[in-house]
Amino acid sequence: MASRTGTAHVVTTTRKYKDKVYRTHLLRRSYREDGKVKNETLGNLSHLPDSVIDLIRRSLQGETFVPAGEAFEIASSRAHGHVQGVSLAMQRLGFASLLAAKPCRERELVLAMVASRIVSPATKLATTRLWHTSTLAEEFGVSDASEDDLYAAMDWLLAAQDRIQKKLAARHLKDDGLVLYDLSSSYFEGSHCPLAKLGYSRDGKRGTLQVNYGLLTDDRGCPVALSVYEGNTADSKTFLPQVKRMREEFGIQRMVMVGDRGMISQKAIDEMSEDADVAWITALRSSAIRALVEQKHLQLGLFDEHNLLELSSPDFPGERLVACRNPELAKLRVHTRDDLLLATEQSLQKIKARVEAAKLVGKDKIGVSVGKCVNRYKVAKHFELVITEDTFTFTRIAQSIAAEAALDGLYVIRTSVKAQRMDAPTCVRTYKSLAQVERAFRSLKTTDLKVRPIHHHLEGRVRAHIFLCMLAYYVEWHMRQAWRELMFADCDQQAKLTRDPVAPAKRSQAAMKKVTSLLLEDGTVAHSFHSLMQDLSSITRNTCRTNNGTKDAPTFQITTTPTAKQKRAIQLIDQIKP
Repeated sequence: MASRTGTAHVVTTTRKYKDKVYRTHLLRRSYREDGKVKNETLGNLSHLPDSVIDLIRRSLQGETFVPAGEAFEIASSRAHGHVQGVSLAMQRLGFASLLAAKPCRERELVLAMVASRIVSPATKLATTRLWHTSTLAEEFGVSDASEDDLYAAMDWLLAAQDRIQKKLAARHLKDDGLVLYDLSSSYFEGSHCPLAKLGYSRDGKRGTLQVNYGLLTDDRGCPVALSVYEGNTADSKTFLPQVKRMREEFGIQRMVMVGDRGMISQKAIDEMSEDADVAWITALRSSAIRALVEQKHLQLGLFDEHNLLELSSPDFPGERLVACRNPELAKLRVHTRDDLLLATEQSLQKIKARVEAAKLVGKDKIGVSVGKCVNRYKVAKHFELVITEDTFTFTRIAQSIAAEAALDGLYVIRTSVKAQRMDAPTCVRTYKSLAQVERAFRSLKTTDLKVRPIHHHLEGRVRAHIFLCMLAYYVEWHMRQAWRELMFADCDQQAKLTRDPVAPAKRSQAAMKKVTSLLLEDGTVAHSFHSLMQDLSSITRNTCRTNNGTKDAPTFQITTTPTAKQKRAIQLIDQIKP
């Protein structure tokens, strides 16, 4: 009898009956018998999943299957999603062309440093180490860059700063538009930089060397230009050069400059008043407000019915004054002053006890101790101090405290903008928009970009470092705008144009719901910018290779599949418009 050995295979048949399709999978064996080909059904596989049937079919065709862990191994795994988000934002903004029209090595390095500042801010030496823990170095083509390469790129960036800022100004500033300006400072590590001077520390680092930097933004707070000054430069001295820069460098002839009460000095106002094309908005100092009240130009009784009123004064000819009173701000000021007065009294009481115990003797020595105490909390004007060689007494000046309390919650906007162009409420909202610049400084100086502390010693490197941080904030600012729906931020930005300009700012109901529940409308978690970047970083790029025991085995890359939230974050970034 002839042999019945043969080959097995899977046969699939399909038939349709009453609008239904039936599929049958049979395991068959083909063999020859007496010179004829015959088929034998070995079993019905129709009850098995299609994936299992496919494996059986492929196995019978000669393929060999082994467990995945034995087939290949993961040679390396690097965080990728947050780098992808920043890189995509840069592409959407045309950021590379802002730096230079043509590709060059320096441009690649600056792009990588800006991205690294957003992803993981660090010193330049640490940067060259950290960006290999993600796909950043690979994505930007700087895997072989050294610390010296980064310093050379910073020098290139400083030389290109004016050109880059002109491009930003052309993109975001317009003639007869609003320009916001404010000044901040950061402290140095070291003492050899010519910019490092003892000055007012806005970081609370008393006695440290400072560097000042002023930021120009559009009316939304989008950064446009940066200027760096020595640490002891007064705020008011930096303002007029910005007006000059707007004209000479950016070609803006008509503008409205917005600065705080310490920024726009009377000298600057006098000079700008001679130019009809330059308008400004600022606020009065408390001494000027007190003078308005004492001269009866501002009557506090009018605030019983309104929280905002417009007035004029012969002390400010040709200008508009918009007085505002915020009851909530007044309550806060009362509590703050009471705490400062109490803290000062407690300190003064300790000095008095030392004098009475003859442990502190001498009018000069007592005066020094008392001076340090009352100046600590800035309430010396509210105390009457009596110092002799061996005695010390103090009492509160009730009249002084009451006079200051009468002005609690009161502030006055001062502007040259005509009423036909901007009504009183809009003037107040415009002045308050300086908060956008303050928000930029917070992002530059804290957990996001970490401009401080400054470790560079060369003046040019310090200027380049701060400008690099500004460019990083430019990218981050656009990412924040794109991600509003995923973060705790308020998406209803138009409501700001109609809400009460004097009342404390309130979030919309939708934003408050996100804050209280910590969830978005779809039930997923709401994010801060920092936590959303961390979430994206969980998307990794894995380099795999066949597990044949050799290091030179072929490799391939697999990127982890993003979650729905991560997909949405990338989609929103892809919608950014410059």
